[in-house]
Amino acid sequence: MATDAHPSPLRVLVLGASLRSGSTNSRLAALAGRMMGEAGADVDLAALREFEMPLYDGDLEIANGVPDGALALRDRLERCDAFVLSSPEYNASVPGVVKNAIDWVSRVRPQPFKTKHALLLSASPSLVGGNRGLWALRVPLEHLGTRVYPDMFSLAAAHKGFTDDGQLADSALHQRLRETVSAFLSLVEADARYVCLQRRWYEFLGDSTEASVTQRAED
Repeated sequence: MATDAHPSPLRVLVLGASLRSGSTNSRLAALAGRMMGEAGADVDLAALREFEMPLYDGDLEIANGVPDGALALRDRLERCDAFVLSSPEYNASVPGVVKNAIDWVSRVRPQPFKTKHALLLSASPSLVGGNRGLWALRVPLEHLGTRVYPDMFSLAAAHKGFTDDGQLADSALHQRLRETVSAFLSLVEADARYVCLQRRWYEFLGDSTEASVTQRAED
C-alpha cells in the first residue's frame, strides 16, 4: 500500500476546559500540548473562555441560531484530527460550562464530534484527581460518536502538582502522561494515515447520514 512519504503533521486541538485564570487544567492542557508538539503534532492550544455562549435554550436557537462562540469551537474541531480536553470536576461530575459547550456544538450539522479521537485529562485538588468527572464526560462525547481514548489521565492534588517551569512535580506521573500522549498520537496517526483501517461507527441517533444502517459496526 502506497503511503505519503512526507505526511503532514497530525492536527490536535488541546482545550483547557476551565474558565478560571490560572487553572490547573489550563496548565495540564499546556503541558500535554507541549508534549504533543515535541512529538511532531501541530497543536492548537485553546481555552474554553475563548468561546462565549449562553446556556443552551431551544427558543434562543430558533430565534438566533447557534451562537458565534459555538461556531468558532466547531471550526477549530473541524480543522483537527483529534482533540484533548482537560476538564475540572464539579461535584463528582462534568462542569456545566463544558456540557453546555458540547450541547451547543452538537446542534451544528454535520456535528463535528463524530469520528474524532479524544483524550481526556483532569486536574483537581482532590485525591481522585477529577477522574469521576471524566467518566461523566465520556457519556455525551461517546454518544456523539467521539472515539474517546480508554486511558484517561487525572492529576490529584493538582494545586501542588506542578513545578515552576510547568512540568509535573512527580517524575513518574510526568512520564506516564508522556506515554499516554504518545500512545494516543500513535492511535490517531494509524486512523488518519492508513485507509485500510476505515471504520464505521453509528450510534448518534440524530445523525441521518447513513439512514440504512441499523446497528453499530466497526470494520
